[in-house]
Amino acid sequence: MKNIPKSGYYNSNKFARIFLESIREITGINGLNTILNYSHLPEYVNQLPDDDRELAFDFADFSKINQALEEIYGSRGGRGLALRVGRTTFDDVLKDYGEIAGVGDIDFKILPLQLKMVHGLKAMAKIFSEKSDQITTVAETDDAIIYTVERCPVCWGREKSDHAVCYYLVGLLQEGLCWVSGGKEFNIEETQCISLGDEVCEFTIQKKAQA
Repeated sequence: MKNIPKSGYYNSNKFARIFLESIREITGINGLNTILNYSHLPEYVNQLPDDDRELAFDFADFSKINQALEEIYGSRGGRGLALRVGRTTFDDVLKDYGEIAGVGDIDFKILPLQLKMVHGLKAMAKIFSEKSDQITTVAETDDAIIYTVERCPVCWGREKSDHAVCYYLVGLLQEGLCWVSGGKEFNIEETQCISLGDEVCEFTIQKKAQA
């Protein structure tokens, strides 16, 4: 694996800890340790980041772990694993933040589905923009919601790819929308990716739920 220089941009220790715990839950402790060693991050073997919200887990390290999933398990296997880890991360971290927790209020529950989706995605974007060094925005078209990420930790510093690689974020968005919509699933496609040479990572989310 190519070493990715430190970025100087950070996720919180808590977010990174849950990310690694999710991988461990799926792959076992030996699988997680293999991924960490492959990613040149032996300092986290048997010593996960602290359970606090200090911004101390570098985007470069987050990116190397995501790249390792694909290189170790193959494109298809790594994609499936990253999607599952993303969904678990939302379930274990994001919905506990106040911005997301408010979607359980009665006023939210009576909103039309598309307004729930926009509200939930904007709340997620706010968390990332305020609680990490990621910059995230949300916009709408007639048929879709566009979730845009700058300084993307999932593909930070990676060599140019022939396909979009931020499966982890797709999984996180899938679980977030499933939660705010009461169990519905939505088609989400990464339509731009920095690893493809684009300026941002962009996710297009269809407003209509899957059948």
